[in-house]
Amino acid sequence: MNYLLIKHVHVTAVTLSILLFALRSYWSVIDSDKLRNKAVRILPHIIDTILLVAGVTLAAVIGPEQPWILAKIVGLLFYIGVGTIAIKRGKTPKSRAIAAIIAIAIFAYIIGIALSHSPLSWFA
Repeated sequence: MNYLLIKHVHVTAVTLSILLFALRSYWSVIDSDKLRNKAVRILPHIIDTILLVAGVTLAAVIGPEQPWILAKIVGLLFYIGVGTIAIKRGKTPKSRAIAAIIAIAIFAYIIGIALSHSPLSWFA
């Protein structure tokens, strides 16, 4: 198993995931019909599955008992919950926009954890 290759796949999927999330959030806020496009509905699931498989593989290689990995998982759960409000469940454009900003902040926190290997993220 090539650690650097898996890490590269993971980082690439992270980048694609957040870019697509930001675009979909924007479309959600402006009530664009582009959100109904079949590729727009399917592609995030493919990218996020690749992201998750690569992340789990990396965690297995590193050792999942690392506190920072647990912090990333908890952050991911919050990101997913808030992200669904930003794209689907928010009742108004304003609530979807606020949820999108919060989700992106959570995503930034997760990136900080990944870079610092600390649950304190950017504050370490």
